Amino acid sequence: MASKLSNNLIRNVFSQIHKRFLQSFATLSTTPLPNTGTSSQSSSFTVQFLVNECGLPLKSALSVSGKFQLDERNPQKPQSVLQLLKLHHFSDTQVAKLIVKYPQILHIKIKDNLQPKLEYFVENGFAGELLPQIIVSNPSVIYRSLGSQIKPCVEFLRSFLHSNDKIATAITRNGWFFDVNLNGTVISNVDFLMKEGVPSHGIAKLILLTRVLSQNPKTMIYTVNAVKNLGLEPNAPMFLHALKVMISMSASTWEKKIGFMKSVGWNEEEIFKTFSRFPYYLAFSEAKIRNALHFYLNIMKLQPKSLVANPVLLGLSIEKRIRPRFNVLNVLESKKLIESKIQALLISEKDFKKKYVDEYIPKVPGLLEIYLGSSESKKIDP
Repeated sequence: MASKLSNNLIRNVFSQIHKRFLQSFATLSTTPLPNTGTSSQSSSFTVQFLVNECGLPLKSALSVSGKFQLDERNPQKPQSVLQLLKLHHFSDTQVAKLIVKYPQILHIKIKDNLQPKLEYFVENGFAGELLPQIIVSNPSVIYRSLGSQIKPCVEFLRSFLHSNDKIATAITRNGWFFDVNLNGTVISNVDFLMKEGVPSHGIAKLILLTRVLSQNPKTMIYTVNAVKNLGLEPNAPMFLHALKVMISMSASTWEKKIGFMKSVGWNEEEIFKTFSRFPYYLAFSEAKIRNALHFYLNIMKLQPKSLVANPVLLGLSIEKRIRPRFNVLNVLESKKLIESKIQALLISEKDFKKKYVDEYIPKVPGLLEIYLGSSESKKIDP
């Protein structure tokens, strides 16, 4: 009898706990989220749909539902959107990512909006993985006009990039193509650059890698002339790199960079000759440049003209690349096994290890440990 009463008591306790859990969950799922302007019932349906149908984690679903709601009286519409995406080979993960980025797609009109755009991309060769790649990485494509924005943009990209893979990469990296005035800004800049002598493959590089083409055309004209005044012609290999660096800076920032280089002892000829060979050094922080100059000039005892001739050295990591190599080279030089250092700093990691470490290990015990940064390497610096 006592055992039976005890079992009944345990069942009653668990029953109460279960009821309270259900009440708590119901309260959580039906409480209106802040600033949604929707009913608790709609909010609950939205969260459930995002979790169960779209594959979002609960935390993401709650966040999305705070900005956007579904109508539980018309679940067929968002379900149709999901079906269309799956039909075009969007994976579950891609669908979830897309909805987190742009949940409004679940409200979109299929026949008049989404379907024609997806079909356009498929008909133009963006099938398989390319289509989800484009849409998920750049959901702004969805709400752009097919006739006045998407088609002209794709046609423009094809004229320079040619392959669908490269076009997809450009759209993935540069969603701004759909945000700027293609005719008024991008094409104006492209026409100007080509008239100045930039080859079409150079334009292709700008499309793939930078936002240079989205700059105001007046800024473009000014910057191109400024780069030319430094001695770089538009058909030169370094011209586009110099353009990219200079156009990203305001006039005051550029002057500050030049002033800083003068403050560390460089004259204008050295500054601009280095820029023409390796423009990116002027985009580095003052701390990075100071650290590099200190190491090369004070520790390695290089002459400034060596850095002007090999400016890429300024962009290499001192601690991860240069110091370990310097430690090895210092030992080899002290044993009169080598003479030159600079070229050894520029070659690949694989080639350096083969030529300066593996080859001399039999003659210099502990050389590998020095190269890898053992305690012995601390004793090498002057």
